[in-house]
Amino acid sequence: MANRIAVIDYGMGNLRSVSKALEHVGGDVTIATTPAEVAVADRVVFPGVGAIRDCLTALDEQGLREAVAEAAASKPFLGICLGMQALMETSLEHGEHPALGILPGRVVPFPEEAMVDDAGHRLKVPHMGWNRVHFMEAEHPLWAGIGDGSQFYFVHSYIVEPAGPDLIAGATIYGIQFTSAVARENVFATQFHPEKSSGHGLQLLANFIAWDPARAKEAGQCC
Repeated sequence: MANRIAVIDYGMGNLRSVSKALEHVGGDVTIATTPAEVAVADRVVFPGVGAIRDCLTALDEQGLREAVAEAAASKPFLGICLGMQALMETSLEHGEHPALGILPGRVVPFPEEAMVDDAGHRLKVPHMGWNRVHFMEAEHPLWAGIGDGSQFYFVHSYIVEPAGPDLIAGATIYGIQFTSAVARENVFATQFHPEKSSGHGLQLLANFIAWDPARAKEAGQCC
């Protein structure tokens, strides 16, 4: 498949790291700041760090909200970190407010009372560093060539609660078990940063470039 990739730039992400990682595995990358640049891409990456409310404000200011929704409805689409959280319906970050509503679910903080390890020591929030991802949708094409339980790099204070288990493609344990990847049809999104996750992250990005959601669905390999 064609691999013209739009990495959406709304001022809230380390776009250089994402772009360089995609280029390393063969992607033809455009840093997209306009709806037109998103529209002509074959596949779209929606990265980000920070707060959802600021993310939505920035998307609206640049006229990108509809472009993100259209891409998530029609093209291979990868959300990363904040780009995964923003896909949900609502967020409890600094009070309850709507998110993009592309996937059913909400964004919540880590439960403070559960932030202890097996020895009873307090776990730090934000959750920063390497942790294992266990595949809930093991046959998904984006996991190809990656072992169940492989480690990826995380930086986040909030987690996603999907509305149903059918969306969960990966889970991670940090005090609690939380959703670290979601998938539905042509959309895949991760709480971790594949661009910072060494070989496993590069493999996931290479898989994204090669991903044909329609063919995968026919083969029973996606949600």
